[in-house]
Amino acid sequence: MLDGVRGMFQACRMPDTLTLDSTCTHAAQDVARGIMRLFARNDIWCVSEMPLKNGRRADLIGVDAKGLIVIVEIKVARGDLLSDTKWPDYLDFCDRFYWGVPPELDRAPLESEGYQPDVCGVIVADGYDAEIIRPAMLAPLAPARRKVQMERLARTAMRRHTAMLDPNCTDIDTAG
Repeated sequence: MLDGVRGMFQACRMPDTLTLDSTCTHAAQDVARGIMRLFARNDIWCVSEMPLKNGRRADLIGVDAKGLIVIVEIKVARGDLLSDTKWPDYLDFCDRFYWGVPPELDRAPLESEGYQPDVCGVIVADGYDAEIIRPAMLAPLAPARRKVQMERLARTAMRRHTAMLDPNCTDIDTAG
């Protein structure tokens, strides 16, 4: 799980272009910010909107100090949560999977078997902080899958950083 908290939160600037899978983008950005702050305090560093090899896009994907990959699917509306059928597609790309939700969202559906509560963790977050309400089970990735994921994640993060420093250098929407 997460190792101990190491003092105060260090600056963690949210990308200006964050657009999460939700009609409530502002609320989704707040949940993402809170989760990123929780993760940063625990030495887990994230990228938002990470494309996966299966064509899905993870709302947040992070890597901890041990190299474990965490995916968070953010839901801020009950209808969006109940209608999501794509989330199991993320499980093959991470060691731990979490649902990220705002405090006011009814979490009861996440306790049903269809949401695999024995596997999937729950993080409640707002724009300031987050708390793990239910830890996610560790389901280690195969070494070959981990290697591919880490390389793709590193290249995506470096490409985005380069584009942030020099927007004319690369088109972040078309680079692989």
